[in-house]
Amino acid sequence: MSFKVAIIGRPNVGKSTLFNRLVGRKLALVDDTPGVTRDRRVHTAKLYDLHFDVIDTAGFEDKAPATLQGRMRIQTETAIEEADLIFFVIDSKAGILPDDRTFADIVRRSGKPVVLVANKAEARGAQGGMLESWELGLGEPVPVSAEHGGGMPDLRDAVIAAIGREMAFEDEDEADAIAESEPLIGEDITDPDAAEAIPYDESKPMQIAIVGRPNAGKSTLINELIGQERLLTGPEAGITRDSISVDWQWGNRKIRLFDTAGMRRKARIHEKLEKLSVADGLRAIRFAEVVVVVFDATIPFEKQDLQIADLIIREGRALVIAFNKWDLIDNPQEKLAELREMTARLLPQVRGVQAVTISAETGRGLEKLMAAILKTHQVWNSRISTGRLNRWLEGILAHHPPPAVAGRRLKIKYITQAKTRPPGFVVSCSRPDALPQSYVRYLVNNMREALDMPGVPIRVALRTSENPFAGRAKKKR
Repeated sequence: MSFKVAIIGRPNVGKSTLFNRLVGRKLALVDDTPGVTRDRRVHTAKLYDLHFDVIDTAGFEDKAPATLQGRMRIQTETAIEEADLIFFVIDSKAGILPDDRTFADIVRRSGKPVVLVANKAEARGAQGGMLESWELGLGEPVPVSAEHGGGMPDLRDAVIAAIGREMAFEDEDEADAIAESEPLIGEDITDPDAAEAIPYDESKPMQIAIVGRPNAGKSTLINELIGQERLLTGPEAGITRDSISVDWQWGNRKIRLFDTAGMRRKARIHEKLEKLSVADGLRAIRFAEVVVVVFDATIPFEKQDLQIADLIIREGRALVIAFNKWDLIDNPQEKLAELREMTARLLPQVRGVQAVTISAETGRGLEKLMAAILKTHQVWNSRISTGRLNRWLEGILAHHPPPAVAGRRLKIKYITQAKTRPPGFVVSCSRPDALPQSYVRYLVNNMREALDMPGVPIRVALRTSENPFAGRAKKKR
C-alpha cells in the first residue's frame, strides 16, 4: 500500500464508523457507548481511486498512564507514529470540546500531515461546530457523514492535497493486484481417487484465532509471540472487545493472529456491547484455520471452556489447547497428569488433541505451542489415498465387522476421502440409516490411531450405491 492513515479523535465522534466506511465492511464494533474501541486495528481501505492502510484507534482521553484509558492512549500515540497521514475527527454536532483542543496540540506536534474531518455533518446545527473547528489550527474542516457516506469525494481531494499526488498514487498497480485465490475451507478435493496423498504445503499463510474466557491471557500471549506490546493488556477482565488481527512471521511462515474478546456464559451476558464482542469472536473462529483455546491452568475446564472447545469442533476448525499461567502452578508434574486425564475424558470427540502448558507472561512453552499448532494444521489438511484407506478398512471389517440389524447383515463396501479442512470421508454401505452411530464412532477412533490423525474433527458421511433395478416390478412370464 502507498501510505497509512490513522483515525484520531476523542471518544464517540465516529472514528470506527468512518473506519468501516473506508474499509467497506463492518469490521469495527460500533455503539453509542463512548470508548468502545480499545486496541488499534489496521486494515486495507479504499477511497475511490486511493488505496491505503487505515488504523482505527481508541478515543483520546487525558488520563494517567497507569489507568486503562492511559494505556489506550499509548496505543493511539503509537498509531500516530506509524501513520503517514492523520484524520483528526470531530463531532460537528457537539462542537469543539476541551479534549479536542488538547489532542489537536498533540497531533500538531507530531509533524504529520492532518486532514480535519468534521463528522456528523448531516445533523441539524452542525454548521456551527464546523466553523468553530477552525480554532484548532488544523486547516479547513471537511464535512462528512461517516454513517451515510456523505462528503467522501471532498475527503478524497483533501487527502491528495495533504500528502501530494505522488504519495497518494504510489504503487497503485500493486494495490489493484488481485491475489491468487486459495481454496475455501472445507473445499472438496478435486480428485478423490488420487493414488497418492497431497503433500503439505508449509509455505501457505496460516490463520490462527486465540479464544477463551475473560482474563485467561489471550492478548498477553499474542504480544509475547510477536515480541511487542501490540495489544492492550492489564489486570482488568474483558479489556479486548473487537477481534483484532495481527500479521506475523514465524520462521518462514506467514501467520495472521486473531485476538478475540473473552467469552462468558450466555446467561451472564446482558449488555448489547458484550453480545457484539462475542459475536465478533465467533466470526473469527469460523474464518480461522487453527483455534487456540487458552485455559487458565489455575482453574481449568470450567463449563465455558468446554463449550468453547465444543463449538470449535462443531465448526470443523483445528483445535489446540494452551494451559496458560503455568508459572503459578506449585506441583507441575502432578497437575500435568491431572490435566491430561481430564482432556482425554472431557473432550473424547477430538481424542489426541494437542495440549501445551505455557506462560504468556514469561514466554515459557511458546515454541512448543507453535509446534503443536503446525502439527495440528498439518493433520487438519491431511489427505489419505483411497488405497491406503481401503486396506485399513479391510483389516477393520475382518477384526470387527458391523453388527447385524433386525437379523440382516450390514455390508460396508469401500471408503474414500472426499474433503480436507477438516478431513471428511464417505463410506459406502448397504443400509446407511441402519448402521449404528456407535460403530461409526469406532471407525473414527480407530482411524485416528491407525492413520495418525489425532486431535482434529473427522466427518464421516454414509452413502449407498443406487440399485438400477429398484422400483421395477417383476415381469410375469
